[in-house]
Amino acid sequence: MNFLAHIYLSGDNDLVKIGNFMADGIHGKPEDFPAEVQKGIILHRAIDTYTDAHPIFRQGTKRLHPRYHHYAGVIMDIYYDHFLAKNWAKYHTTPLEEYTLAFYKALDDNYDILTERTKGLMPHMTKYNWLASYATVDGIGEILMQMDNRTKNRSGMRTSVDELHEFYTEFESEFTQFFEELRAFVKEKSAEL
Repeated sequence: MNFLAHIYLSGDNDLVKIGNFMADGIHGKPEDFPAEVQKGIILHRAIDTYTDAHPIFRQGTKRLHPRYHHYAGVIMDIYYDHFLAKNWAKYHTTPLEEYTLAFYKALDDNYDILTERTKGLMPHMTKYNWLASYATVDGIGEILMQMDNRTKNRSGMRTSVDELHEFYTEFESEFTQFFEELRAFVKEKSAEL
């Protein structure tokens, strides 16, 4: 799962959302953060572990692996954020644009607790409204191109829009089934935290 899914799966607590959003850049025990942010970090790690091992997610990565190798999982995360954004009204009552703007405001309101990495992402994320841009294939294509640039074009991710077009129906169907299972898992995990 990529940014949008992690934020969505955090529920309604802004600090849990922020922890879940920042978690990739945080290593070790997250005890330097407020308790709710820690919950988000722990939840993020549980979501990643569950996702990476799930047979439906792995089925999608197998389609991408011959061409993209270890970047296949990263690409799948982005594809899945696309399907979440595209079908947002099925999962949330707040329109996607309004939801994303509220999240950017939560980041701004809690700027002091953000990691340096997150502070560095914020201007680009808000200027180009990354989260809402996931709803279109063109938006996903732009994100994949930016990610490919960050790997100095070694990943080839910019061309993975081709596979998204080619297997669109399969990827969307897999996402829909997988996401229901993931939501159930997150509900249980959140109750434990």
